[in-house]
Amino acid sequence: MKKTWILGVLTALTATINLEITAQEKSATAFQYEADRFADVRILRYELPNFDKLTPKQKELVYYLTQAGLAGRDIMWAQNGQYNLAIRSALENIYSKYAGDRKSTEWLAFETYLKQIWMSNGIHHHYSNLKHQPQFSQNYFMGLLKQTETSINPNLINVIFDPTIAPRKVEKDASKGLVENSSVNFYGPGITTEDAQKYYASKIKPEDRTPLSYGINADLVITNGIISEEVYKVGGKYGKALEQVVYWLEKAEKVAENDKQAVTLRKLILFYKTGDLKAWDDFNIQWAHTTEGDIDFIHGFVEVYNDPLGNRGSYETIVEINDFEASSRMKVMMDHAQWFEDNSPTLPKHKKKEVKGITYKVVNVAGESGDSNPSTPIGVNLPNSQWIRTMHGSKSVSLGNIEDANNKAGGTGILQEFAHDQKEIDLAIRHGEMAGKMHTAMHEVIGHASGQLEDGVAPSSQTLKEFASTIEEGRADLVALYFVMDKQLVDWGLIPSLEVGMAEYDGYFRSGMLVQLRRLKEGEEIEEAHMRNRAWICNWIFEQAQKDANPAIVMVERDGKTYLDIQDYETIRKYVGVLLQEVQRITSQGDYNAAKALADGYGKQVDPRIHKEVMIRSNQLNIPPYNGFMNPVLVPIEDDKGNIKDVKVTYMERFDQQMLMYSNKYGFLN
Repeated sequence: MKKTWILGVLTALTATINLEITAQEKSATAFQYEADRFADVRILRYELPNFDKLTPKQKELVYYLTQAGLAGRDIMWAQNGQYNLAIRSALENIYSKYAGDRKSTEWLAFETYLKQIWMSNGIHHHYSNLKHQPQFSQNYFMGLLKQTETSINPNLINVIFDPTIAPRKVEKDASKGLVENSSVNFYGPGITTEDAQKYYASKIKPEDRTPLSYGINADLVITNGIISEEVYKVGGKYGKALEQVVYWLEKAEKVAENDKQAVTLRKLILFYKTGDLKAWDDFNIQWAHTTEGDIDFIHGFVEVYNDPLGNRGSYETIVEINDFEASSRMKVMMDHAQWFEDNSPTLPKHKKKEVKGITYKVVNVAGESGDSNPSTPIGVNLPNSQWIRTMHGSKSVSLGNIEDANNKAGGTGILQEFAHDQKEIDLAIRHGEMAGKMHTAMHEVIGHASGQLEDGVAPSSQTLKEFASTIEEGRADLVALYFVMDKQLVDWGLIPSLEVGMAEYDGYFRSGMLVQLRRLKEGEEIEEAHMRNRAWICNWIFEQAQKDANPAIVMVERDGKTYLDIQDYETIRKYVGVLLQEVQRITSQGDYNAAKALADGYGKQVDPRIHKEVMIRSNQLNIPPYNGFMNPVLVPIEDDKGNIKDVKVTYMERFDQQMLMYSNKYGFLN
């Protein structure tokens, strides 16, 4: 395999903007985290530490797994919207061939628009779900098409420039039609919300204690009045990409670290070949039990946030290398999972009598794709199936090198602007990084793995419907918030003092009620599941606190600016416990109306005065509210017979290089 790869572009372009992959190899100099800035996004690189400590066979495994992930990249683009791949192809052709003025205002606006689409894996914003609006004219775009001899379906020009076409990727307001008003590409023409809900309701058997993940890997379509599924599999929907995914997974299986890992890979391959939901469960069970080895992976149709009905999984991959030192520090949390469950403020009937199979590791990411890139999580807990977690356990990871990149590329500007006083600033500087990591760990390890449904209650995707995701994320957050202020963590040596918990409370409320609003445009409501859960948690607790004679948290106005001041952390913790008990009840009983009351009543609306103020204050800092990430490039080194003898880690210079290379090399659905 070639060590470098060059895009086929015009000589005129090459003279203007060299698109050869000139890998930026890690050197003794300081690692350069920031690669690009545009619109509301900053693009970062992340380091891959200690890769050289892996054996050649382990490096080969990591390489194959990253290739398998990237091979399915276009699936995520197609899932995000029916127009995405065709629009991307046209825009990238223009970008690669244009030989005109690349410094003009409209060209720079075109470039920003394309980068926004790359960041979002489609034409809708990765967080707000609203369609990106081009800041260049349609006439200018038509000129670009002509100058670069780019062909495009005329309907796609309307999609790009008409804000009323496909305005929102995922609709969260049931009154507007969850399926009907969503542009995500999971439902064929003519399918209604009622159709989809009835279709899957007919498959659910209340007595089934091990239900399949219906709809996780299929589009719902209607043909001649008959509703059916188009299954994602080799030979089926997205088959061309999945063939390539399987090709690389089969190579990975041959160099697996151990028999359990090899069996896990074979079960995943079987799922991709057949699309069988039983095969998906078998894979997840085997994956949950495969805890040995240095290398692990997340691979499949995983999170359901992009489906307005919470059934279909988005394609996602993360390749992980264990960070042994960091993982060993957190082992105590994993070992005491039952203690957390027993000491939770939730009702006894909603607690697990025996917490099984929880594993937690801090890992370093070697590569991500699909729903995890460029926008990435910092922690993951899987499998998502409640019965598999209950009967077989789960695995939780914190993405250590992603968190490090976030922290090291940041600064204290937002903290200095929005913290109430110097004491709060000092607390954040001393403990903020540890507080964030502890919250992530407990959210994933303890939060998602805690609690149980009452007998006969269907999974949350069926009972809580469009609110299932935000309620589940809020439930996990509340578990983390409750225990981060527990002295037991100090006794176990997980944190040096409860000041860590205090720093987390400060940061959580500062974000949930103020700072995260900078991610919204004027007039927008909060839609994204994580943003909404932070809002309803903070707003509910703040409202309860105001009923006390001496509120534990107050809003302070000073010099025309708004701040939050927590005056009694223990009382805030009591309110966290009360809310956690209620949210677990909502989940365990499938109380849709109560979920709606929380998510809509406390998490959706935005105070326009506060929002405007936050935007003015944050815009002055020139710090983008979102981070996206570029993957390292793994380059195989081959011997004379074509066998991989080593793998080299390199880092690309620019975001556009990586995105164009991915489209050219892994564009199997174009």
